[in-house]
Amino acid sequence: MAGTDHRRARRSGGPDIILVEPQLGENIGTATRAMYNCGLTDIRLVKPRDGWPNPKAVAAASGADVVLEKARVFDRTEDAISDLRRVYATTARERKMVKPILTPRAVGEKAVEAGRAGRKVGVLFGKERTGLEKDDVALADAVVTVPLNPEFTSLNLAQAVLLIGYEWYQAGDSTPPR
Repeated sequence: MAGTDHRRARRSGGPDIILVEPQLGENIGTATRAMYNCGLTDIRLVKPRDGWPNPKAVAAASGADVVLEKARVFDRTEDAISDLRRVYATTARERKMVKPILTPRAVGEKAVEAGRAGRKVGVLFGKERTGLEKDDVALADAVVTVPLNPEFTSLNLAQAVLLIGYEWYQAGDSTPPR
């Protein structure tokens, strides 16, 4: 918040953000901006539709270049998550799978614990129009669902990334409430 003297230290050990088949460079850029707001810098892209690198992503990132510069691109989700200890799949749709369902807050807490123990975790996000495919959700250890208005649960990619990043950041933050 502007005007406060409290300084937050940069933290590491946050979840890797994996965008599966993102469609627009602008959406990748705004997602990286949301990530960097929360101190997250590790992004993985699976088959970005408009190619990589993407100049529209740079423009939309608004200074979150450090995230874009570290971006890694993969052809398959399996390859993008192969080094991660836990993977969480974001979805608002019921998938008829037997998996734990967690809120972003629970994922944030689990990611902080994992980071402190030196274990890497990742969070999968799907295409802007349709979200994750069932095969990608099946690769995850748990599903992340945001408790929102049941009549309208649609979020854009950057909003969804921001919710996960924010909850991770808050789970490890000690800023006093006043």
